[in-house]
Amino acid sequence: MKNYLFILFISLFGFSLCAQNSASATVNSRATVIDPIKIDKTVDLDFGNVISAYNPGQVILSPDGSRVAYGVQISNSIPGTVNPAEAVVTHGNNNYAITLPEQFTLYNQENPNQILTIDQFTVAPQQGNVTDIIKIGGTLNLEANQTSGFYTNSSGFNVTVSYN
Repeated sequence: MKNYLFILFISLFGFSLCAQNSASATVNSRATVIDPIKIDKTVDLDFGNVISAYNPGQVILSPDGSRVAYGVQISNSIPGTVNPAEAVVTHGNNNYAITLPEQFTLYNQENPNQILTIDQFTVAPQQGNVTDIIKIGGTLNLEANQTSGFYTNSSGFNVTVSYN
């Protein structure tokens, strides 16, 4: 009888170990493809006319288009062309970040050894649904007795937008 119980015990134990050796589940998969982020420049950054001084100075151009001068002068009667930079960002309904350079150099067209630097860039996005208009200002830095002339840099500076 002990042998029968032992065989019965081994049979049940062995059966229970092999009763379930695998299981499976069905997993669905999906992906959402979104449009790539896009930026198109519509207006260049232009500080307008600036009057040099005996001391170094700055002209701060805000994204709203207003200018403030420190150490130099700006003329309200002959302001020149004054524009914050402007670009259209197409982003769907996704959040994004804007990256600007730390500084950018402008060169005198007649004397490339004479430079101006732009730094402290500021951005103001005007939010829409799937597109935003971003306006960019900055600080123009002048040396004392800055040489007069037209300063530019045809390579431009990069404004980078990327999804968060």
